[in-house]
Amino acid sequence: MWFFNKKKAKKKPKFTKIFYATDIHGSEPTFGKFINAGSFYGADVMILGGDITGKLLIPIIRENDECRATIMDVTHTARSDAELKTITDLIEYLGCYHAIISPEQFNHLKTRPNEVDRVFKKKAAERLDRWLKKADLKLRDSPLRCYVTGGNDDDDQDIEIIKANQTEKIIYPEGRVVMIDALHPMVSFGFSNPTPWDTPREVDETRLAEMIEDVVKDIDDFSNVIFNFHCPPKDCTLDLAPKLDTSFDPPRPVTTAGEAVMIGVGSSAIRDAVEKYQPLLMLTGHIHESRGVVKIGRTTIINPGSEYGEGILRGAIVNVQDKEVLSYQMTSG
Repeated sequence: MWFFNKKKAKKKPKFTKIFYATDIHGSEPTFGKFINAGSFYGADVMILGGDITGKLLIPIIRENDECRATIMDVTHTARSDAELKTITDLIEYLGCYHAIISPEQFNHLKTRPNEVDRVFKKKAAERLDRWLKKADLKLRDSPLRCYVTGGNDDDDQDIEIIKANQTEKIIYPEGRVVMIDALHPMVSFGFSNPTPWDTPREVDETRLAEMIEDVVKDIDDFSNVIFNFHCPPKDCTLDLAPKLDTSFDPPRPVTTAGEAVMIGVGSSAIRDAVEKYQPLLMLTGHIHESRGVVKIGRTTIINPGSEYGEGILRGAIVNVQDKEVLSYQMTSG
């Protein structure tokens, strides 16, 4: 008679799978892909980094039975509802907003930037509010939670809309510590150092450092902490962007031998914070073309990049365990 020593199979330690994306800038298809990505990739937690809203308002001028709009220097004309929808779909695909106005209204608004800004903010508010309600409905019967933060391009109105749409599934974590699971505190921060574009939420490095210290002041142990910071650390290679000549309006890229000069445009205050506190993981964005993964000390830093204008969702799957980033994978689709 044979006897077998049956050993219990070792249970694999539990880990948390994060799906992270950022800088979708108002693009309808990109946001639609984001809210489906959590379940598609089998994530436990979804995080949408900052710069959620779009940047441009495109007028569609209706005159008699014709509508026309200039999009990326190309004039599009519509003479039916179907053709008009093609135009509006393209505008939304690119992350822009649109308003259908008469030639008289167009001429009126051309010399009234404050009124244009009011229309822009109204359109931005409507889209963001609709998106958040759509996300909540999508996630209502799912175990997933979605953390939504602002970036430097998202103004006070946008932040208030995110706060107003908080539910059990949609959570605004910025400026505080939240637990994304039993082990991992997350600190979220959407401000950036100054840019050539004078965006709504940028401050100087001294003020950034003060704000970061205020956010992390109650944390004693950073070994499992996740920094969800919109702006990357300076000179970490995930902050490389074209150097701009700000004597022109809009600023122009500086070139040498026909190629753009690239410089690190991240924040020195954020770099100092990462070096000082050495969190487990940092999720960042802001610089669309600097997709990649680097380490500063023990901290793994991930920027999934952004191609929102192409309707592409760039993302990152990150598996975290106790004091360890087990694995990561960049996604695109």
